[in-house]
Amino acid sequence: MMRRICTAAEMKFYFDTMFSSSVKGPNYLKPNLNCNLTTWVPGCEPGWACSVGGTQQVDLQNSHDIPARTSSCQTCCDGFFCPQGLTCMIPCPLGSYCPQATLNKATGVCEPYNYQPPPGQPNHTCGGANQWTDIATSSEIFCAAGSYCPTTIEQTTCSSGYYPFTNCILSAGCFKLTTCDAKTTTQNIHAYGVMVIVALITVLLMIYNCSDQVLAIRERRLAKSREAAAKSAHETAKARQRWKSAKGAAAKRAGGLQAQLSQTFSRKKYSAPAELPMIPNEAKTDEDNDDEYVTARSSVRHPSEIGKKKEQSHHAHSTYQLDMEPDSHASSTFEMDHKPKGKDLDTDSQIFRYAYSQLERERAMQQQNKDLTFSGVVAMAANHEVKKRPLIEVAFKDLTLTLKTKKKHILRCVTGKIKPGRITSVMGPSGAGKTTFLSALAGKTAGCKISGMILINGKSQSIHSYKRIIGFVPQDDIVHGNLTVEENLWFSAHCRLSADLPKAEKVLIVERAIESLGLQAVRSSVVGTVEKRGISGGQRKRVNVGLEMVMEPSLLLLDEPTSGLDSASSQLLLRALRREALEGVNICMVVHQPSYTLFKMFDDLVLLAKGGLTVYHGSVAKVEGYFNGLGIKVPDRVNPPDHYIDILEGIVTPSASTVANYMNLPLKWMMNNGYPIPPDMQENNTPGIVMPPQMNRNVSVLQLGDGDEDQSFAEELWQDVKGNVELQRDKIRDHLWMPRDLSNRRTPGVWSQYRYYLGRVFKQRLREAKMQAVDLLILFLAGACLGSLGKANDKNLGASGYSHTIIAVSLLCKIAALRSFSLDRLQYWRESASGMSSLAYFLAKDTVDHFNTVIKPVVYLSMFYFFTNPRSTFADNYIVLLCLVYCVTGMAYALAIFFEAGPAQLWSVLLPVVLTLIATQQRPSNILKFISNFCYPRWALEAFVIANAERYDGVWLLTRCGALMNSGYNVHDWLLCIYILLFFGVVCRIVAFFGLVTLGRRR
Repeated sequence: MMRRICTAAEMKFYFDTMFSSSVKGPNYLKPNLNCNLTTWVPGCEPGWACSVGGTQQVDLQNSHDIPARTSSCQTCCDGFFCPQGLTCMIPCPLGSYCPQATLNKATGVCEPYNYQPPPGQPNHTCGGANQWTDIATSSEIFCAAGSYCPTTIEQTTCSSGYYPFTNCILSAGCFKLTTCDAKTTTQNIHAYGVMVIVALITVLLMIYNCSDQVLAIRERRLAKSREAAAKSAHETAKARQRWKSAKGAAAKRAGGLQAQLSQTFSRKKYSAPAELPMIPNEAKTDEDNDDEYVTARSSVRHPSEIGKKKEQSHHAHSTYQLDMEPDSHASSTFEMDHKPKGKDLDTDSQIFRYAYSQLERERAMQQQNKDLTFSGVVAMAANHEVKKRPLIEVAFKDLTLTLKTKKKHILRCVTGKIKPGRITSVMGPSGAGKTTFLSALAGKTAGCKISGMILINGKSQSIHSYKRIIGFVPQDDIVHGNLTVEENLWFSAHCRLSADLPKAEKVLIVERAIESLGLQAVRSSVVGTVEKRGISGGQRKRVNVGLEMVMEPSLLLLDEPTSGLDSASSQLLLRALRREALEGVNICMVVHQPSYTLFKMFDDLVLLAKGGLTVYHGSVAKVEGYFNGLGIKVPDRVNPPDHYIDILEGIVTPSASTVANYMNLPLKWMMNNGYPIPPDMQENNTPGIVMPPQMNRNVSVLQLGDGDEDQSFAEELWQDVKGNVELQRDKIRDHLWMPRDLSNRRTPGVWSQYRYYLGRVFKQRLREAKMQAVDLLILFLAGACLGSLGKANDKNLGASGYSHTIIAVSLLCKIAALRSFSLDRLQYWRESASGMSSLAYFLAKDTVDHFNTVIKPVVYLSMFYFFTNPRSTFADNYIVLLCLVYCVTGMAYALAIFFEAGPAQLWSVLLPVVLTLIATQQRPSNILKFISNFCYPRWALEAFVIANAERYDGVWLLTRCGALMNSGYNVHDWLLCIYILLFFGVVCRIVAFFGLVTLGRRR
C-alpha cells in the first residue's frame, strides 16, 4: 500500500492543477509522466491506482519528481481517493466517507461517485473515490447530512438528541433547552435566542425605568433639601425682623423714659424732634445690650457734644451691620460665619441654607433701600456685600457694516458708547439694523466688511478676548428642550463660571437667577420641544436669558428678550436685569415697541433709522426734549417710542411747521453732534437744512456703490461665487483664530467640562428612552427577518447573509447616530461661541453613544445568529459587528456635521448599499479593486467570512480555500480587518470633529 500512496510531488501536481485557471473541468488533470497521450494504464482511470516497480524506492516527501508508477494497477483502497490522470492514492481528509464504489447496472455509474468504468474493458470494475473538491463542485465524499464519520470508512446516522460536531467527525449531545431531531445537521438553538432577547429586554427596561427613578429620586431629595433651607432662611429672616421691631420699640420706650426723667429733674418742658433721625450711640457688647439713643436738641452744640456726634457717626455702619446680623441667639438656625465665600460647606443642606440665607438678606436689603430712609442711605453708601464685576465699556466711532456680496450698507456711521452699570435699549423700525448693531458689538460679523472703530475700555482690542465674561442672548430661544429649567441653568453655570468659585457660591448664583426671573414654579419642569409640550413661551424666553445671567457677565447683549412676553413678564425680566446692572454689568438690548413703563426702566436709548443710521443716542430722560427741539412732540396718551418708530417708518408725518422727517432725522443727529456726514447724504440733503462748512471735512466713511449697476449674468454669477468663497474663508479663519484671553476668568478645563457634558448627555439619553427603544426594536426585527430568510450557506461561507447584515446594520445605526449632532446644532453653536470646549462636547457625545455601540450588536445577533446558526462563534460575530457599528457611527457623525438633516439621511441610506455592492464584486477591475480597499463593507465582510472559515477544516478545506480565493481574502487577516474597521471609525471621528470646529456657525 505504501508503494501506491502519492508522493508530495504528485499531491502538489494534483492541487496545483485543480486551482489553475486553465483547468477544463473538475476531473481533468494535465498530462504527466504516467498518464499522457502515449501512456494510459488502468491506474489512470478514476478510482484506480498503480504501484512503482519492485526495486524502485519511493520517497513520499519528495516534492519535485513524480515517480514512474505503472505496475500492479488495482482499485483504490477504502479511505483513499484516486483521481483520474494520476496512478496513486491520496488519503481522504477527516470528515469524509470514502468506501468502495458499486456499479449501478441500470445506469452504468459507479455509485456514489458518479463515474463510469472505461468501455470495452469488462475486467475493469468500479474502484474507490475519484476526487476531492469543494462542496459546490461535488459532495460525493462529504459525510451525509445528519450523519457523522469518525473515520473515512465509517458513517453513522445521528439519533434523536445528537447532531454532527466538529466537521462531522464526532456526534455531540444537544445543549439543554435545544432540540435535535434524527438526521439533523445542526441543533435548534432558538430557545437560547429567546432567552437572550428576554434578558436583553429586561435589562433595558430596568435601565430605563431605574434611571428615570434615579433622576426623580435625586430631584425629590434636592427639592426637599431646598424647601427646608428656604423655609429655615425665611423663618430666620422673620425672627430677625421681629427682633429688630422689638429692639426699636424698646429704644422708643427707653428714649421716652429718659425724656420724662430729664424733664422731671430739670423741671423743663421736653419736646422730642419727631423728624430728626436717631443714630445709635455705640455698639454694645453682649453683657450691655441696652440701646441708648441721643437726640439732637438744637443746632448749636457744645464742642464735646460735637465730638460725641462724630464718634456716633463713626459707629453708624457697624451698628447697621448689627441690625442686619443679630446676635447668634436670634439666628440659631444657621451660622453666618460661612457667608463670605461659601467655603467649608459640604452637604446639599448646608449649601442651600447658605444660598437662601443670602437671598433673604438681599431681599431685606433691597426693601430697606427702597424705603429711602436715613438708615437705607447709610446702607447703600457703606454696603460692601454687592460685589462689582470687571467693567467693560464699549465705544464705537463711525461703525459701518457692508455686505461683501452685494456692497450694501446695513449699518452706517454709528457713533457712541454703552457704559457699565446702565441698561441701553436699541430701537428702530424693521430693517434698521438693530440686530446687526448688536452682532457687530459681539464680533459676529462674518460675511460683512466692517469699518470704523470699536474700543474696549478705551483700547482697540478684539471683543473675542473677553468672550468668557460676555453674554449674548439670541433672539431665538436656543435652549435644550429635553432638560429641565434648573438643569439648563446649572450646566451653563458649571461650564462658564470661574473654576475657583465654591459650589455654594454657584448655588447662590443659580438660585438668585431662578428667583429673579420668576422660574421657581417650573424649575423642575422639562423645557420642552416642538413635538413635546413643556413650559410656556414666556418662561422659555426667561430661561434663554437666564443661561447668560448665571455666568455673571460683565457685558450682556440681548436680542429682543421681551418679544412674546406680556407686560408683567417684561417688567420682571427688566427688574432682574436692573439688579445685574447694579453690579456693574453693561447691558445692551434690542427692544421692539416697549410699553411706557418698560421704556422708563431703561437708562440709555439708541434709536436707529432704516439703513442703520443713528437718530438718537443718549439718556432716555432726554429723548423727549431732543425731539421737542426738532418740533416733534408726542401726542397725549401715545407711547413715545411707538411715536418715534412710526415716524421713522413713515406711518406718521410730523407737523408741517417742522422740516424734520424720517429721511433727514439721521442727518440732524450728525449735525447736532458734529459728526462727519457721508458725501451721498450731503448730496441728498433735504431743502431747508443748512450744514456748517466743517461738516464737509474729515469724512471717514467709505462711499460705496449701491450695487444696482447693470452687470452681465456671468459677472453677477462670479461676484456671488466669489462672495460665498470669501464668506466660507472668513468663517474658517474666525474659527481657527484664537485671540488672547483678557477676561481674567479661569473657566473649567476640557476634562472638567467633559464631565459636565457627560452628565448632561446622559440625562438627555435617559429622557429619550422611547426613541432608543424604537431603534433597538427596528434592529431586532431586522435581525429576525434577515436571519430567517438568509440561512448559512456552506458554499460561500455565509457571505450572502453577512452582506445583508452589513447593509442593514450600517443603515439603521447611521440614521440613529445622526441625531447625536443634528438635533442640537443650534445649541452647540451658542455654547461654542461663548467659549465652551468643542472637544469636551464631542467626546461626551461619543462616549454616551458607546452604549449603543455595545448594545446594538447584541440586539441584532440575538435574532440573526440564533436563526442562521453559523459555524463561527457568537463572540467572533459580536466583535466584528461591534467594530462595524463603531465605524458607521463615526461616519454618521461626519454626515450630520457636514450636511443638513435631509441630505445626511439620504447619504446614510446610499453609502452602505453602494459600498457593499462595490466590495462584493466577483471579478472587479483594477480600479474597483483599489476603491474597495477604502470601503468599510469589504473589511467587515472579510472579517465575518474569515471568522466563519476558520471553523471549516478537514474535508471542508478545499471549500474554504476556494471561497477565500474567489473573494481575495486571507484566513490570517482577521485581526487586520478588525484594526482597519477601528481605524476607519477613528478617522471619521477626527474628520467630524474638524468639521465641527471649522464649518459650524461659531460666532
